[in-house]
Amino acid sequence: MNKLIHTSLVESQQHVEILQRDPKSPLFSIKTFEELPLKKELLQGVYMMGFNRPSKIQEQALPLMLAYPPQNLIAQSQSGTGKTAAFVLAMLSRASASEKYPQCLCLAPTYELALQIGQVVRAIGKFCTDIKVNYAVRGNRVLKGTVLEEQIVIGTPGTTLDWCFKQRILDLTKISLFVLDEADIMIDTQGLSCQSIRIHRALPKSCQVLLFSATYKEPVRAFAERIIPNPMVIKLREEELTLTNIRQYFMVCQSSDEQYRALCNLYGTFTIGQVMIFCQTRRLADWLAGKMSRDGHQVAILTAELTVVQRASVIQRFREGKEKVLIATNVCARGIDVQQVTTVVNFGIPMDQDGEPDFETYLHRIGRAGRFGHRGIAFSVVEKGALELVHKIEEYFQTTIKQLDPYNMDELEKLAAE
Repeated sequence: MNKLIHTSLVESQQHVEILQRDPKSPLFSIKTFEELPLKKELLQGVYMMGFNRPSKIQEQALPLMLAYPPQNLIAQSQSGTGKTAAFVLAMLSRASASEKYPQCLCLAPTYELALQIGQVVRAIGKFCTDIKVNYAVRGNRVLKGTVLEEQIVIGTPGTTLDWCFKQRILDLTKISLFVLDEADIMIDTQGLSCQSIRIHRALPKSCQVLLFSATYKEPVRAFAERIIPNPMVIKLREEELTLTNIRQYFMVCQSSDEQYRALCNLYGTFTIGQVMIFCQTRRLADWLAGKMSRDGHQVAILTAELTVVQRASVIQRFREGKEKVLIATNVCARGIDVQQVTTVVNFGIPMDQDGEPDFETYLHRIGRAGRFGHRGIAFSVVEKGALELVHKIEEYFQTTIKQLDPYNMDELEKLAAE
């Protein structure tokens, strides 16, 4: 299965631009993992994961990340292209097993994403038995005065900040590699931004900094370049931001009850393994979960208000297939991999505070259905007043979202048969 996944991943047609800041800096790409300065234990881990050759982003980014002297990097890469494996390889390469203290620090915006990155570290680092990982996340309590011996720490900004400055158990002056995943959210979100910057400022000047994200708004990219000295920048061309392996459709309804009936028609027509349904608010998610449960569906709900333990349990049960439907607010829109999800439903278009489409959230939501190059399908079930928002998304991504009649069962059955 891993080999099948990676075949799709490698065949991505994304075109990557590299903006080189230092003309003297070596710039090259690789076609095999053997060309990289990787320990044999890491190569074993890579092949155990089913990665036979690097993906497009890995071809370009890995030589930069593993170069000596270390280079700072800002990289834009979409969901499912192997970016997590790329920076995990960098962390495992930079960490020295003989030194029993944290050397690599990775920040992620959510608890779930932090744990998922850790799973990749354990998988690729399976044969690097002396390199350990710890998690600076809510729920992982460590006593003041604890001596951390793990070489890699993965965490969320708030808890990491506590470990550094309140409990003083994480010494940032010894960090040699700093990774910021989903960097646009970290930098562009109040709270996370200040926390991430405070951590970054305490790092030694020699520390290598890697920023990764699927999307970068121009102001965020400019800000990132201001705080990172002399970065290499890898970015996608603007017209290639949509996920071409995901078919996109929308349905127009008159009310939320009609939206629900349209959702039921979809669910009754398509042979859906597991589906993720995204809602704008917790209230809407609760309402929808209640209606689906009363109609006999196995439903789980994931919102930011759940405790860390509850959120971990929800995602694990969904991964195991104990619930077929996961209803979520945007806490789950980024980076959560559940391979058997092929269908995503937007129960309403995601919007920003000004009532405009939230383009990045839309991209990340539908990306849950197309992990690692798999073909997926995304439906947006919207009320009549949101039709203009759909057209704005089409215009922004230079794509076509086909309209479906929610009550034309023949049309739905024909689509399901494709």
